[in-house]
Amino acid sequence: MTALTQSQFFQQLKKYYTFYTGGFIAFVIVLAILEQMGLPAKWVGYIFLAATIALYAGIGIMSKTADVSEYYVAGRRVPAIFNGMATGADWMSAASFIGMAGTLYLAGYDGLAFVLGWTGGYVLVALFLAPYLRKFGQFTIPDFLGARYNGNLPRTIGVIAAIICSFTYVVAQIYGVGIITARLTGLEFQIGVFVGLAGILVCSFLGGMRAVTWTQVAQYIILIIAYMIPVVWLSVSHTGNPVPQVAYGQVLQQVTQLEKDFNNADTTKGAAEASARAAFKAQQESFEAKIAALDEAVAAGTGAAFLEAQRAEAGNPADFPATTDDLKASWKKSADGAKAKTGPVSAHATAFAGKGAEANLLKTNPNATEAEIAAARAEDQEASNIKRRNFIALVLCLMVGTASLPHILMRYYTTPSVREARKSVFWSLLFIFLLYFTAPALAVLVKFEVYNNLVGSSFASLPAWVANWAAVDATLMKIVDINMDGIVQLAEITLGGDLIVLATPEIAGLPYVVSGMVAAGGLAAALSTADGLLLTIANALSHDVYYKMIDPKASTVRRLAISKGLLLVVALFAAYTASLKPGDILFLVGAAFSLAASAFFPALVLGVFWKRANYTGAVVGMLAGLGVCMYYMYITYPFFGGVAANQWFSIAPIAAGVFGMPVGFLGIIIGSLVTKAPSAEIQQLVDHVRYPSLEGDIRTQAA
Repeated sequence: MTALTQSQFFQQLKKYYTFYTGGFIAFVIVLAILEQMGLPAKWVGYIFLAATIALYAGIGIMSKTADVSEYYVAGRRVPAIFNGMATGADWMSAASFIGMAGTLYLAGYDGLAFVLGWTGGYVLVALFLAPYLRKFGQFTIPDFLGARYNGNLPRTIGVIAAIICSFTYVVAQIYGVGIITARLTGLEFQIGVFVGLAGILVCSFLGGMRAVTWTQVAQYIILIIAYMIPVVWLSVSHTGNPVPQVAYGQVLQQVTQLEKDFNNADTTKGAAEASARAAFKAQQESFEAKIAALDEAVAAGTGAAFLEAQRAEAGNPADFPATTDDLKASWKKSADGAKAKTGPVSAHATAFAGKGAEANLLKTNPNATEAEIAAARAEDQEASNIKRRNFIALVLCLMVGTASLPHILMRYYTTPSVREARKSVFWSLLFIFLLYFTAPALAVLVKFEVYNNLVGSSFASLPAWVANWAAVDATLMKIVDINMDGIVQLAEITLGGDLIVLATPEIAGLPYVVSGMVAAGGLAAALSTADGLLLTIANALSHDVYYKMIDPKASTVRRLAISKGLLLVVALFAAYTASLKPGDILFLVGAAFSLAASAFFPALVLGVFWKRANYTGAVVGMLAGLGVCMYYMYITYPFFGGVAANQWFSIAPIAAGVFGMPVGFLGIIIGSLVTKAPSAEIQQLVDHVRYPSLEGDIRTQAA
């Protein structure tokens, strides 16, 4: 294949992937026929899982290589359109495929911050980084930092930052793999995590970036087909229009009307919802009373006795909290969960609803004074301002983080030329846009399905998908008859955002083969991103640490062996961390973007566009930016023991990059200005990189 011209190589790829797409569609049709003939749903899941992983393994085996350039950058010969598809798959992580529509389902317009940030970020990639990094022509982002800032310390900080960002991101992907594998096979979540991990390793372990690239192209084809079919089906069934992006506005109006009915106690639906909310309010107050009693017992020195009494009352279960702090945390979580069910349904069509406190005041106290009303309005205004600040901060962090993530920027090292790198960004954005433009429609259509068919149904006749998903993860799917009326109310439904897309075919009543296909698409999205992330971590350690700093004379065989060994170790540790369920997928991914924005963006952009940026500035800026971002997450994110009261300007921890990034810029600027300018050689390097239209790399990499 290496003897082919670039044009011949492109034509050959088109032929291969055209046959592959047709074969996948035929495979789904055959499975659908077998299901109608009596093939059990469980076997459909097994076949999808086995077939897709076998396919990716086959591509990985055929792409096996011992060539350094092929292993790290796929030989720098990936055509723009295929690199765009591979980048799209690399980008369509479990967060995008699984979490995006779920976030829009739960948050309404607020969730559009993810759509705006993630798509807008590619504008920054095209303008500020992709062509310049391709012109530089090395293997990794720490490579650029080490050469541009002329030292191993900036390279080392880059490696550490790349590992932190990529590890946070890959944990989210493996978590998604565990959910999908558990649903497809019926295995426990923790076991599903490690089973799915095998599918990740077979691609990246043998052929590095070469195998990952061609696998990701195949994965993109599967995931986009899997995403589009259920939403088109729902669109046709509810509106008769097969274009969901056009049709869902009609359904959105119906969803908004239903939410108004749920919030109006004078309607039948509203009265039932009010009953459920009142029951949750009583549950909240009960847990709060227990917490108060526990605090009194601890203060009186009888906390241990109180704990033992509660354990005995509960029947001495094995998983009962071991300490009073654990018991309090458990009760606090239950109280918060009940409290979340006591308020009215947030209007899906209202981006910044700011009338909650005033409306509640007038409802409970029609004779409220002007001062009380003014205070309630001020509370509403502050709540609205906080939402706006978080929306803007999140969009900024996601945009800048997109332009800073090492596993995405590495993809532009694989194109044949700078021109192809620019074209590749366009194709990347187009392929990503196909999914993101569809996600809002999917969220609204599923919400209408739940509101119209699940709400108001009988607990005695719940659809099978409820029990199926509750068995996978009770925190994602749970329905409890809190007011004991035998009828499902909206407040009684817990539907996690991470299963909206995966459960859509079952919610819509489609054949299970479609559920299997969607799960295969989600698996493809998670595997493709996990492959790229694990490769980024392993390459940073093997290439930038071992080869560049420890043993520059290491043989090719030794370098690749170390990379593969590190890949395995990091993958196993990431799978173990994911099995602990450290947070929802979307938060973990968002955190990775904030970390990348804080650590990399200032150093990369100033490294390209400001000759005066130097070694000291880069070290100070990267450490300060990353440090501030991590510190803010630590003091505000509950998984680390942080609390919301520690938030600065009420900014959520997912947008911590809004503090880390400006600190990074200031650190580089001040550190550079108070120390001497870079050498003439470094400034010539900047000049060379700044003109990406001139072909050629700044330096070549010996094998």
